[in-house]
Amino acid sequence: MRHVDVVVLGAGAAGLFCAGTAAARGRRVLVLEHGPAPGAKILISGGGRCNFTNKQVRAENFLSANPHFAKSALAQFPAADFIRLVEGSGIAFHEKRLGQLFCDGSAREILALLMDRLAGAEVELSCPVSEVERDGVFRLTTARGVVTAAALVVATGGLSIPKMGATGFAYELAQKFGLAVVTPRPALVPLTLAGEEWAWMQGLAGVSFETVAQTEGKKFAEAALFTHRGLSGPAVLQISSYWEEGAPVMLDLLPGQDAADVLLGYKKSRAKAELKTILAELLPARLAHGLLQPPFSNQVIGTMPDKALRHVADRIKRFVVVPAGTEGFAKAEVTAGGVDTAALFSQSLQARAVPGLYFIGEAVDVTGWLGGYNFQWAWSSGYAAGMSV
Repeated sequence: MRHVDVVVLGAGAAGLFCAGTAAARGRRVLVLEHGPAPGAKILISGGGRCNFTNKQVRAENFLSANPHFAKSALAQFPAADFIRLVEGSGIAFHEKRLGQLFCDGSAREILALLMDRLAGAEVELSCPVSEVERDGVFRLTTARGVVTAAALVVATGGLSIPKMGATGFAYELAQKFGLAVVTPRPALVPLTLAGEEWAWMQGLAGVSFETVAQTEGKKFAEAALFTHRGLSGPAVLQISSYWEEGAPVMLDLLPGQDAADVLLGYKKSRAKAELKTILAELLPARLAHGLLQPPFSNQVIGTMPDKALRHVADRIKRFVVVPAGTEGFAKAEVTAGGVDTAALFSQSLQARAVPGLYFIGEAVDVTGWLGGYNFQWAWSSGYAAGMSV
């Protein structure tokens, strides 16, 4: 039997950062990872370059039953602090769009930073935990024997990307100790389409376009993409976190422009042009031609009544689809829902009713937007718990 001060379950972003923070305070820390390697999701993130944070992180960038819960942890360890760590490690990085920060080189540099911070903490890989009990201290039965600890930090993530080992272990453990769980669901996930309307869109697979996507009162201006099963791309992934079954999604296919003014202007200046020619100059050609379905058809723009052109413009500015569903946890970048924040102290992520038990990262009902926000939640929640254990 081994005894340590802190056991951290999960060697992902949140778990490793928490372990390093606690170890730097002189705590004896053991990280237990059921997979064969640490940081598996870190290495595939951002196309292998790890979108490790965002310059514009605010609590408003996170979904939670309690929209204020994330504020304390984010204030304790803001994005600027992680950026300083990256700079201090000599990792070159760049800003893409909307404040997103990526490594110039490889996500392996971020993982190396985290491993370097462990400061003596031990990491046991391929070491699943079969049982957790508490009797004054936490007693964990693992593949390599029994471990006891005064504090237990659960950083085993959510259900997204099960092929990489995702499980519902955190939720099962929370419920075992009497903590409520907000029903987990896929987030930052492609949407699927079906039915007659989808029949003509299937030929658009691979077509990308700039848009403003909107549902349930939320809107995001980014790129979108038709897939073989529906819609994806940053704007759609963002919207998916807010989408509810049966709700429509509206896409503005010509963001920043008044489509009616544009088409009526072309009617005057290029009266002999065909509508499909004009639309193909405004939109990707395959999408433009696809829109010319009944009740629209290709016509010479100068012969079209203004009312008809306004109708076409409305279709472009308010392209509405009703998704059949999502691609599920297999394709979801993160899991929404999780351990109910009402059961946790926001300053430390410790369970209110179970001293010494902490839940951090994706396991908690705090889900960030696309663009580095979920990594920042991992760093911030890991830091808050690591400073408390």
